[in-house]
Formats: sequence, structure tokens, C-alpha cells
Amino acid sequence: MKKDTYVYTIGNSAYINLTNRCTNACEFCIRTYANGVEGYELWLEKEPTADEIIALLPDVSTLDEVVFCGFGEPLIKFDVLMSVARFVKSNGGKTRINTNGQAELFLNDKDVAKKLAKYIDVVSISLNETNAQEYDKLCHSEYGLDAYPAILKFAEHCSDAGIDTVMSVMETIGKDKIKKCQEIVEKVGARLRVRTMI
Repeated sequence: MKKDTYVYTIGNSAYINLTNRCTNACEFCIRTYANGVEGYELWLEKEPTADEIIALLPDVSTLDEVVFCGFGEPLIKFDVLMSVARFVKSNGGKTRINTNGQAELFLNDKDVAKKLAKYIDVVSISLNETNAQEYDKLCHSEYGLDAYPAILKFAEHCSDAGIDTVMSVMETIGKDKIKKCQEIVEKVGARLRVRTMI
């Protein structure tokens, strides 16, 4: 039986693979054509506990950051994520979450951002498109057309809570859409990151 990859390293950052579950089925997702990244296989047989992850972490104070980013939506494992993030921050580390931004929907909690603000330095949210209809065609959220406005609201809440909030799009959407996304992102108090395909 293969050993699950819960923590993996890219550069001087540790990445945490909490779950393979996700509320999206994005057309461009790396999971549709690969088993992992950078030689790490990220499909899990079992989701990790906070203690299992913490036991695998190096001295977090020496890392650039600890990133909650694996082969699923990390905020689905909210309690585990919070426990690990608390450990990282209390030991001098920096934290980032890469998320689809739908946590307020699947956790049914409007205070997610306030809770994250205690232990999370950066939240990176995949925006991907300029409106709900186009987002739904590309990302196929379980929440349909409700997903996009919820993402924008979550980004606004993160920004208001004092978290450095980044919203990302793929460069493949083109310059006109990137410009429109820039305007959308600025309205919610976040900053835009344009990603290239892996």
C-alpha cells in the first residue's frame, strides 16, 4: 500500500495536502491529467489528522511559508487546518491557504474569515472568471450560480478581517477578461494574481 503524502516541499515552503474532496470540478484542474505535482503523488487513501501533519513539519520558522494546498479544497477540513495553522503561527511560521473561496457555503458560516484571521497570513482565492455564468461553465461548482457571488463575498470578508487577500485567474482567459477581473478584485479589497498553466 502506498504511503499518503500529507506534507510536501516546493522550494523553501511546505505544502499541506488535507483532502481530495472539492466542491468544484474545474476544467483546467491538474487532477484531471496528473496524480500530483513536482513528483509527489497527492491522491489520498486517508485524510490526515492535525497531529499527523504536525509530526511531519520541519522547523516552520525556517520556511518561507506553510501552504494549505493539495489535491482538494483545504477548508473542507476546517478544524484540522485551524489546528495546524495555530501550531505554525505559535512556532514562528507564515501561513497561506489556496482555496476556491466557497467556504462560507459549505461550512454554512459567515464568520470563517474572522476565524482564519487569527492564524492565516494570506488567502489565495481562485476567481477564474468575470461572472457567475462563465465561472459555472468553467468550474462546475456544486453550488451552481450561487458560487461566484459567494466567492466575492468571502474575499471581501477576508480583506475586511485583515488577511492579505489574493484572487487569481489563469492567463488563458485573455487580456480583456483579466482587466475586468482586476476591477472586480479591487472592489472587494483584494489583489490580482495572473497564473500560468503548470
